This record gives sequence, structure tokens and C-alpha cells, in this order.
Amino acid sequence: MSEVSTIGLDIAKNVFHAHGADASGRALFSRKISRTKLLEFFARQPRCPVALEACGGAHHWARELTQMGHEVKLIPPAYVKPFVKRNKNDAVDAEAICEAAQRPNMRFVAIKSEEQQASATVFRTRDLLVRQRTQLINAIRGHLTEYGWVAPKGPSHVARLSDLLEGAMGSSLPEAAGPMFRTMVDLLEALNTKIGDSDKEIARRAREDVIAGRLMTIPAWVRSRPLRLPPWLRRPRRSPEDETLQPGWARRQGSSRREVSKG
Repeated sequence: MSEVSTIGLDIAKNVFHAHGADASGRALFSRKISRTKLLEFFARQPRCPVALEACGGAHHWARELTQMGHEVKLIPPAYVKPFVKRNKNDAVDAEAICEAAQRPNMRFVAIKSEEQQASATVFRTRDLLVRQRTQLINAIRGHLTEYGWVAPKGPSHVARLSDLLEGAMGSSLPEAAGPMFRTMVDLLEALNTKIGDSDKEIARRAREDVIAGRLMTIPAWVRSRPLRLPPWLRRPRRSPEDETLQPGWARRQGSSRREVSKG
């Protein structure tokens, strides 16, 4: 009996599906696995490449399987889609992942460490707070328009509403609307405080990051920008033919020919 050489794993919240194939691509097994028994299943398998889609939770399982001795490969979902057959389900997805991983020219995603994911969480949390602040500002400006008050655009103008609500604006509003506006203004102030705390955390991380420190020596460089660069983009790889291009130019892929455009 052939030995499994590649396992495609379709991950989910509770029920996973594994598809094993030998070196020739012939299917050896296809089975459902519960979340609690996943690591136990892979402990019984020979050490081999294990492929997953680079989706939510993939980096966690990639780290767990790597510690067990497996070679984990993360594939972008867009690169798996061409291998999915009809009647899409977990078993078909696992088979497609396994087949895609066996392609010699397949591209993979680097596995992130917990620290790298934690650093990304800082930026995503700040982005979430900024979106919520924008939504709240739009709501305040929209409601004020209904009562004849037009607030200028921008967080700095809306932040002054706390004082205005205590003056002529507050007295002109209906009795039921006043407390609601104060509630929204209080939420806005709390969001501004949280965003400020996030900015301080980003600045602290930037000071402690060696590469970020080098990038911040560039004039007019935004301090939060260096930490947003993932490790595999901080040292860009260039093909030999790209070395012939002048600085500021990059090759652009066309449908039938390669074009050179100003970057």
C-alpha cells in the first residue's frame, strides 16, 4: 500500500475534513475529523506536507502541526478555487487543497507567529475604532440636520458638541432628543480616548522594532507605516530582469505581453 505523501485539510470551527494522497496524486483516504481529535489524528500520520487554505484559524493550526513535525503549507483560497470540482463540500475542498499543494509552481503563504498576529490585531482594532467613530460622527451630524443644526465635517468640529449641547443647541432640541445626543457625544469621547491609546501602543511598537526604526529615519515617513509591513514584504525580491529597470519603474503583467509602467 502506498504511503501518504500530502494531506489536504479543510478547516472549520468544529468539523474538519482531511484528504490524503500518495506521491502520484492517488487518493488514499478522505475522512471527517472533529476538532477535539484533529491533533490525535495527525499524530498517527507519517510526517508529510499538510496543506491548508490561508483563512481564519489557519495560522494557529499551522503552528500546531509544525510542532508535530509536519511541513505545513498555506495556500491562498484564490489558488485553490480552480481545483474545486462540482458539488462543492468539505470533502471536495480538502481534495482541491491537496491537489493544489502538489503543483510544482504553487505559491504559498508564510506562517505567522503569535507575535506577528498580535501586532496585526493592534492595527485592526484601531481601524475598527476609527470606523466606529466615523459612523457615530455621521449619525450625530445627520440627526442634528433634522433640527436645523449643520456641523462642519471632521472629528475636531464634532468634538465641540459637548459644550454646545449645554448652550443654545441643547435648549432648542426636543426633550427626548437631548439625552440621546449626549449619549452619542459621550461615546465619541470614549472612542477618541481608545484611538489615542492605540496610537501610543503603535508608537511604542515602532520604537522597539529594528526595521521600523530604520524606516522612520526617512523624512516624512508615517510612524505607524513600518509595522504594517509583513516580514516577507520588508525585503522585496526582484527578478533578474527587474534589475534592468530604472528606480521608480515596475513591470506590469499584461494579458498577452509584459508592459513596463511608472510605479
